[in-house]
Amino acid sequence: MADETKKNPSGRVQNRRVHMANERTFLAWIRTSIGIMAFGFVVEKFALFVRQMDQYLSRTAEREPSPLSSIPASPGYSSIIGVILIGLGAMMGLLAFIRYKKVEKQIDEDTYQPSLILDILLTLSIVSVGFFLIIYLSHVF
Repeated sequence: MADETKKNPSGRVQNRRVHMANERTFLAWIRTSIGIMAFGFVVEKFALFVRQMDQYLSRTAEREPSPLSSIPASPGYSSIIGVILIGLGAMMGLLAFIRYKKVEKQIDEDTYQPSLILDILLTLSIVSVGFFLIIYLSHVF
């Protein structure tokens, strides 16, 4: 009886390495989404820092003129970009979980079909955020 179990293990045990690879991929997507959310948080806090520095410089400019006080304040797009990045990271974490569960089911059924939706979404979002950050930085300086 024990020999039969060794010869014909269940599908889940047989695909243990594949399931572990799927889990590692899921965790990599989660780390990426956390990184994007953290970057969005930093961008948002940078906007707060810029607003506080603008107020500080405008108060000191009233007392004594400074070359820094003549720099115009930016319109505040970094707050919007930060919130978009945080939302993008959260959405990517949710999509990563959905993809993980879908691939897990496909592995068990031996019907795995690669899906590019999450990859395409991540690539397009990173390219668009990079493009908007380049535009934003080119207008600031």
